[in-house]
Amino acid sequence: MTDSAGVEGGAAAPAVSGLSRPPAEPAAAPHHSYRFPDPGEALNVLHLEDSELDHELVVMHLDGELPWPLQVRRVEDEAAFLEALNTDPPHLILSDYALPSYDGLSAYRAASARLPEVPFIIVTGALGEEVAVDTLRQGVTDYILKQRLDRLAPTIRRAVAEVEARASRERAEQEVLSLNRDLQARLIEVERLRNTAERQSQRLEVQAKQLEEALNMQKTFLAETSHELRTPLTALHGYLRRAEREAGGSQTLLDAQRVAENMTRLVNDLLQLSRGELVQGIEMHFMNLGKVIAQVGRDYGVRADQSNTDTEIVGDPVRLSQVFMNLVTNAIRVSGSPELVHLESSLRPGEVEVRVVDRGPGVPDPIKPRIFDKFFRGKEAGSAGLGLTIAQQVVTSHGGTIDVIDTPGGGATFRVRLPLPDEEDE
Repeated sequence: MTDSAGVEGGAAAPAVSGLSRPPAEPAAAPHHSYRFPDPGEALNVLHLEDSELDHELVVMHLDGELPWPLQVRRVEDEAAFLEALNTDPPHLILSDYALPSYDGLSAYRAASARLPEVPFIIVTGALGEEVAVDTLRQGVTDYILKQRLDRLAPTIRRAVAEVEARASRERAEQEVLSLNRDLQARLIEVERLRNTAERQSQRLEVQAKQLEEALNMQKTFLAETSHELRTPLTALHGYLRRAEREAGGSQTLLDAQRVAENMTRLVNDLLQLSRGELVQGIEMHFMNLGKVIAQVGRDYGVRADQSNTDTEIVGDPVRLSQVFMNLVTNAIRVSGSPELVHLESSLRPGEVEVRVVDRGPGVPDPIKPRIFDKFFRGKEAGSAGLGLTIAQQVVTSHGGTIDVIDTPGGGATFRVRLPLPDEEDE
């Protein structure tokens, strides 16, 4: 057949068919997105051609020349063409340029509005050069003269490859855009977290400064209090010594002097701890631990176990008395009565264990690891939080250990373990 536009044969074909395709005008929103044939799936070709013979020639030249099996559908007019676009979207469109009631450019515009990514190739008998250039400018993928159908298969392969490459680029661009969006979102989240961390750091700095100021105030208070207590204690020592000279030695005066000496030593310890120093002035020698325990029991009215009254260790009796006085006074305070507190001891391999047992509210598990920390105060501490710190330092200086456990039935038990002297020392 012969198309309505002019030149016979293909005299101008070699020059025109090699023209590159200019960018297409923006198309209307597609009804379908382009889908490449899956492996083993046929290449769905829509052929707009009114000549059965020309259609068979096209199919014959494509048979076995493409990497896909073919499924070619021929339509002859506009209605059938549009119906095929809507119901069975093709992978490729071949179209004659001029038909009795339709034309190739009109078909291209209809296809481009619905399937802008599908290659559209005009296969015609004759086409003038100006018309050919115009079709390419309007967006037609390529054109082939019917006299040169041997070029149809390579043109189709190239057209499909170009579409596939363009789709791959678009997918890659979409992935890049998606990654950029994700990265931007993460950067925003990182910035938010950084700002949050910075605000928290600023709050922590303020809290740390407030804590430091509070500790400094506490140390200053302890230092000033210790200094203030030294004067009356020194005077008390003087009065007790005078009373001893005037009235003669008595157990009551001796006990009063001992308590005053312990108070003086405690004040000195508070002053040392407020300066960040360790407890000093420990004088080690053989001593009877049972007598120390019994004396503390008498001083504070608590029951003391008498089963190990002859236990001797190497230690400082005054310092160990201070340890047990701190533990007993704490136990009485939290229990509410000396009757709910008692002292007991037992011998273990290589050591002696002294327990201060109370029936008070006990020590909660979360507090146990911190109870010996300097300045730590429980809810019912009622003190500066140094008594247990001093007790731990004294016990550690004796090579012993101190801890707290729950009393069966309720309360707390403080355990002090001190090493027994070796037989060679004895």
